Amino acid sequence: MKRTLKSLFSFLAVFAVVFSIGTEAMAAKKSKTLKNTIKKDTVRCGVSQGLPGFSNADASNNWTGVDVDVCRAVAAAVLGDANKVTFYPLSAKERFTALTSGEIDILSRNTTWTLSRDADIGLTFVGVNFYDGQGFMVRKDSGITSTSQFKSGISACTNIGTTTELNMRDFFNSKGISYEPVAFEKADEVVAAYDAGRCDTYTTDKSGLAAQRTKMKDPDAHIVLPETISKEPLGPVVRQGDNVWEDIVRWSLNVMIEAEEYGITSSNASSMKSSENPAIKRLVGSEGELGAALGLGNDWSYNIITQVGNYGESYKRNIADPGILPNRGPNQLWTKGGLLYVPPAR
Repeated sequence: MKRTLKSLFSFLAVFAVVFSIGTEAMAAKKSKTLKNTIKKDTVRCGVSQGLPGFSNADASNNWTGVDVDVCRAVAAAVLGDANKVTFYPLSAKERFTALTSGEIDILSRNTTWTLSRDADIGLTFVGVNFYDGQGFMVRKDSGITSTSQFKSGISACTNIGTTTELNMRDFFNSKGISYEPVAFEKADEVVAAYDAGRCDTYTTDKSGLAAQRTKMKDPDAHIVLPETISKEPLGPVVRQGDNVWEDIVRWSLNVMIEAEEYGITSSNASSMKSSENPAIKRLVGSEGELGAALGLGNDWSYNIITQVGNYGESYKRNIADPGILPNRGPNQLWTKGGLLYVPPAR
């Protein structure tokens, strides 16, 4: 009887190992995107054409921002190196075509999650990495301090092919205000037109207004009005039809958020491996086999945290420290009164 039980336990142990390896292999096999990413040794990431704090390149073409960090997190998880990302600057008009055509594999470009976009064949939103809302910017010398002072005939600069354009139309129509849209494809064209005085107001997400204000000739000559006219949950998007890749991108973002919740940072992640908290140990890869379900190694989440940092580190580095939006507002953890709440990694 003892020999039979011993044989049974041995069989079960071998089966568990084989099953674990098989699960990992099956996940990788099922994901064409994962397979191609590993083969190309780079994550192809669609970003904005230059929005400080979110996705912006310096003179040496080094990209930074919270949207950039989502793609860097995926590269750390999949390829073990957060720097293995190829960035594709895209206008609002061309971003979805680039994703559905296969030119890129992740769109991380301050893109609003809406029903019509999510239901569109070819697009899947995998999370929210910034909660925002649309607002208006005006010149201080206009004397305008509220949208209630807007008058018919006002001209407004914005981007073509965005929810911003639609929200602006709904806002002015609901107020019975006639307006003149001044729309451009590229964000820098919108900013330049507004800065040159070609329109009375500039409208986009409030984070965008704060970021683009830093590019103007005299940033202090402009103010963002207090009203928020829409909900703009911004997040990464992937193509439909590759569930494993979808999960990889979703959980790469989730890991950054949950790591902050548990106080795991890029500098202390290694020491956290000896934590008594099972949730922390799972995130730093010292307990469990979460990577296998995604076709990844068990150090996937540890690599994200050590190479990119948690969400709070990313926000501080890219948005708070440059003075764009020092107050995190709704982009604070749920434990601190914000909206950031993700499922547990277990």
